[in-house]
Amino acid sequence: MTITSKDNETIKHIKKLKEKKYREEYHEFIVEGIKMIEEAINEGAKIKSIIICEDCKTQGAIPNDLMYEIAKLNCIYVAEKIFNTITDVINPQGIMAVIEKPNARDNTIDFSANVSLLLDNIQDPGNMGTILRTADSLNMKQIIVSKGSADVYNLKVVRSTMGAIFRVKVIEVENLVTVIKEMKKHKIKVYATDLQTDKSIYDVDYSKSAIVIGNEANGVSSKVLYEATERIKIPMIGKTESLNAAVATSVILYEAFRKNGNIK
Repeated sequence: MTITSKDNETIKHIKKLKEKKYREEYHEFIVEGIKMIEEAINEGAKIKSIIICEDCKTQGAIPNDLMYEIAKLNCIYVAEKIFNTITDVINPQGIMAVIEKPNARDNTIDFSANVSLLLDNIQDPGNMGTILRTADSLNMKQIIVSKGSADVYNLKVVRSTMGAIFRVKVIEVENLVTVIKEMKKHKIKVYATDLQTDKSIYDVDYSKSAIVIGNEANGVSSKVLYEATERIKIPMIGKTESLNAAVATSVILYEAFRKNGNIK
């Protein structure tokens, strides 16, 4: 049976999941596109349903082996006019999925990680997605974000992670200062980015460390800066004073992993 009405309860539910409050209420989020669904299947994500556009012209682009895996799941077919009301993409591929949030109720922080990442009120969804992708590229298993940061299950964030959302655990905390104090009890050195310091990212020891990246406009908050072990910055040799938050995160993380001997 193909859904042809926008008043169908499934369609209404999918539309609700575009809002953060409903994603939190149902512990679900949406992914869209062939690659993202392939990543979800490969990573063992809890897929609640697959929504397929019955008469979309792009449907034939779905590989046969992926269609075989999709056929094992709860597939819901919708008419093109209905799919176009729920898609968030300009040129949709005719397939999306509703997925249960991983570790929805598990906020346990792993203090044994050699390098940890803390995000202090990062707001831009594109930055958040790129940061997750960078963390995944270094095989990091968790990042810690302050409450009020961009929602990692926002459609734009999910898209820009390119599948990292299924591999990197995102822990949202009420108070980063409390987390930093706990990290220091575990002998973790906490480095906060700050344009006002003279300490270069190339002059510190990253063994058993945590890196704090701040808000795009205001940087790391004063309370977090106060608790940090040390403040660091990326030296600029041109006229630009600072880098985009996602770019800065990549530069610092790769230096930390290189210095720890993880990259050769």
